Amino acid sequence: MMNTVEIKNLTKTFGKITALDNFSLNIEKGKITGLIGADGAGKTTLLRTIIGLLIPDKGKISTLGFNPVTQKNELTPHIGYMPQKFGLYEDLTVIENLTLYADLKNVPHNFEKMLEFTKLAPFQDRLAGALSGGMKQKLGLACTLLGNPEFLLLDEPSVGVDPISRRDLMQMVREMINPETTVLWSTAYLDEAHSFDTAVVIDKGKVIYEGRPHDLAPTPQEFENKVIELMGGYKQEPSKIAENYEYGIPSHPNPRPQGARGNIYTVEADNLEKKYGNFYAVKNNSFCIQKGEIFGLLGPNGAGKSTSFKMMCGLAKPTGGTARIMGVDITKDPEKARSNLGYMAQKFSLYGTLTVRENLEFFASAYGIKFKNRAAKVQEIIEVFGLKDFAEQKSEELPLGLKQRLSMACALIHNPPVLFLDEPTSGVDVITRRDFWNHITSLAKKGVTILVTTHFMDEAEYCDRISLFYKGETIALGTPQELKDKAGASTMEETFITLIKESEGDNGK
Repeated sequence: MMNTVEIKNLTKTFGKITALDNFSLNIEKGKITGLIGADGAGKTTLLRTIIGLLIPDKGKISTLGFNPVTQKNELTPHIGYMPQKFGLYEDLTVIENLTLYADLKNVPHNFEKMLEFTKLAPFQDRLAGALSGGMKQKLGLACTLLGNPEFLLLDEPSVGVDPISRRDLMQMVREMINPETTVLWSTAYLDEAHSFDTAVVIDKGKVIYEGRPHDLAPTPQEFENKVIELMGGYKQEPSKIAENYEYGIPSHPNPRPQGARGNIYTVEADNLEKKYGNFYAVKNNSFCIQKGEIFGLLGPNGAGKSTSFKMMCGLAKPTGGTARIMGVDITKDPEKARSNLGYMAQKFSLYGTLTVRENLEFFASAYGIKFKNRAAKVQEIIEVFGLKDFAEQKSEELPLGLKQRLSMACALIHNPPVLFLDEPTSGVDVITRRDFWNHITSLAKKGVTILVTTHFMDEAEYCDRISLFYKGETIALGTPQELKDKAGASTMEETFITLIKESEGDNGK
């Protein structure tokens, strides 16, 4: 059998939404096929239909020679499936999770090679819930690989994972599977396309490109541009978000020190430190950000970026040092400091059972917008962020791209002069990412100070300056070009990997 999967004229709808639209595709045996598309393009629906977790409305599908609708029980033992939110047991250790999944699959407890390859051997007694994002994904993939499945389906395994861990995951798949194993890997990261033997790009439930990624474009950046063309192109428009943006609380009680541009430092980290027992999550972290500057905080999963964010927002108490927002010490007057700040958390942190409008009303109240002005402000932000058609929908029912847009709307509803964005574009498609950065750069031009973390290395190019963070400490600081020059690299991804590996070498001396 040359094809692991054969799909013809498949249609799947959810109410008025057509997830797969007369969809046809063959997936070749023994190849790694990348399923690339925007949030809501139909990737997860396709994967779940291929293995019989969803029943199509019409069309034909064959998976490993089985009909997944009528022969699901016969098909399942041949498959390894890693859903977006893989079911690790966070209160079990690494080794206990592996043991549990081995028992469920009725396979031997031979984990030595797996633990060595994933570099999880030193952490096998650590609770899964205490692992970094990249380590969790490696453990999830390890559990999925147990039993050497004939067909491996991975639903966005690299979402929210740093570039080094993303490369590790692909290497893990290539080196630990049987050569005859077929892999279907879904992703919203277009720069991953050239890692696959075959790329299948889908948009609105239809295939818009199928073939070798190099046949469409020779480099990841050109591939991204070609896909955007196929999706109808990206038309950058003036940011409505920034159009009439005026600070709600622009005062700065301490007008010093001056930055190189003559601007005051609106955000300052002063020897920030966070210690858990003998472990430093953040150590001696210091930097200053000028008014209107986009400052990027980059680093691998577990480097301490989110911990720094939480301390600077007053959500976690520093073990040592402090932070100042608009000159206000976050440890001495956290409420006043936070009033100048908009914060968009890494994980969707809104209230899922509340509607879009209700979430905005809640945050307007929490940020101190007066009752008489609240309804008008909420309606204004709904219009500006293009949320009118979803205003009465529960936020948990929104696709990821809209959830991120709503999160940013809530962070900006009080027009803060400082904005903290913790991986704001994680998991969203390329066009949504470009829209986000259009808004971010437009806000910076209006004088908003922005601190942002990201795992998309092309996004780092938008930053005025970058602090590269590793093991709780800054290992490099400068403009994107200065960091590339330091690493002797042409891209930010190469720069990231080179400087991290150099730091590891220094630490090993």
